[in-house]
Amino acid sequence: MGDLLLVRHGETEWSVSGQHTSYTDLPLTEHGEEQAKSLAPLLSVRTYALALTSPLYRAQRTAELAGVTGSVPDPDLHEWDYGGYEGITTVEIHRTRPDWYLWTDGVPPGPEGHPGESPEEVGRRADRLLSRVDAALASGDGDVILVAHAHFLRALTARRLGLAPADGRLFQLATGTVSRLSTEHGRPVIAEWNTRP
Repeated sequence: MGDLLLVRHGETEWSVSGQHTSYTDLPLTEHGEEQAKSLAPLLSVRTYALALTSPLYRAQRTAELAGVTGSVPDPDLHEWDYGGYEGITTVEIHRTRPDWYLWTDGVPPGPEGHPGESPEEVGRRADRLLSRVDAALASGDGDVILVAHAHFLRALTARRLGLAPADGRLFQLATGTVSRLSTEHGRPVIAEWNTRP
């Protein structure tokens, strides 16, 4: 059975400033493009049974620059919908909600079409995606690679390991990195985390 590779997109202006970025479709910074290109040697040595990206440009561009060919956008790989906290930093949120924590409190509704998501809702998306990942891995045709966003990939990692979606809080994930989930004695494990060339 192959491995599940998780790639967080390269740096954007908002990832630098700490602004919550879900549906705002920002481009990569120049440094973010370099981060994405630098991942190619780590990813080119593998064969992929399935390659999926978030539908957002920053993830698709990262996949392209990293040499991930044949990837397909999947709406379930979209970042956590931050609703009313889109574009706002945690520091700003804490001015009015000092005890707020994304992983337990979720977010308030945002503009039309962006109601925000709870950790449980993000976990359900991750579970749907993991069922497709498992089918691809069972084919024996190679690894699966997902190119997406920090908070979603952290929740997905938690679910892969049998944890609650909110336990994604335990897995810090930097921009422009590759992480690898594998198995040991038939059980999911983290084999590599936040790897850069």
